Amino acid sequence: MRSSKITHDGPATGLAAYWVGRTWMWSFGWDGVGQVPAGGKFVLIGEPHTSNWDFVFGLSALYVFRLKVSWLGKDALFRKPFGGIMRWLGGIAIDRNSQHGVVDQLARRFRDSQQLVIGLTPSGTRKKRDYWKSGFYRIAHAAQVPIVCGYLDYSRKEACMGLAFVPTGAVKNDMDRIRQFYEGVQGKHPELATTIRLQDERA
Repeated sequence: MRSSKITHDGPATGLAAYWVGRTWMWSFGWDGVGQVPAGGKFVLIGEPHTSNWDFVFGLSALYVFRLKVSWLGKDALFRKPFGGIMRWLGGIAIDRNSQHGVVDQLARRFRDSQQLVIGLTPSGTRKKRDYWKSGFYRIAHAAQVPIVCGYLDYSRKEACMGLAFVPTGAVKNDMDRIRQFYEGVQGKHPELATTIRLQDERA
């Protein structure tokens, strides 16, 4: 497995997790390429998402990159007795009934945090859909933090962390950059990959 040059002033996992991830990836002949961007705060998207195996290889890749990623969950998941465990695992509780929308809640969370990485899969499901969900874009734009594009390419057995940019608000132009980055990347089941586009682009 190739060794990526990784910068790290962001939230990091320990060396034990690194070796677990590295051993798993090596066992299946996978490589990790790219690097964790500096700054410590960004929205990480992982695509294409077409298989349950994406979770295993994706988590292993994050361990290799030594990147601790937070995930989103309904606030009900964070009540006693398991709330503490969910937060320890990186969960962030979202109150969907709050007068402040999910985007505003997370934008404030970014502003109040010195280091925070939120991981999302814009396709939202392993099944083919017509559009990506736009939450990743709206959150990054509201918080003015970078979107970082990651992928699992099963054709090349390659896990990558690559394109990083702060969204400008010109949705189609920004999505064109993302489409170019993912061109040629194949998930485990390519026929299930969701088209890379947002409904917002229709405006």
